[in-house]
Amino acid sequence: MADTQAVDDPKQAAKDERRAARLAREIGTFAKQHGGAEGQLAYLGERGTRIALVGEDGGWGNLVAPSDAIARKAVEKAGITIHEDFDGEMAAKVKTGPYEWTRMAGIQVGGPSNK
Repeated sequence: MADTQAVDDPKQAAKDERRAARLAREIGTFAKQHGGAEGQLAYLGERGTRIALVGEDGGWGNLVAPSDAIARKAVEKAGITIHEDFDGEMAAKVKTGPYEWTRMAGIQVGGPSNK
């Protein structure tokens, strides 16, 4: 099968619908575990679209959809609020622990190394 399929291919449409439904279930599970959730979509190019999730308790995570259309359908099915940007208000809700400080920020600001 060719990499470029027609948009109105019923088999591809059904496959995309199943992918969106699976992602929506994963988003719903995340939201249930974290007291609710909101998100932001970020286009990754050929890789797809990242769905960044932030829970009401500060938990966070990412999912990747194979296309922007599938990502948008998934968040719509899950019923979460989507922000245009991962702005300061949304970022302020994210809670990080020692692992994140060590791996992402701690190394640059003189934190402990991961040795």
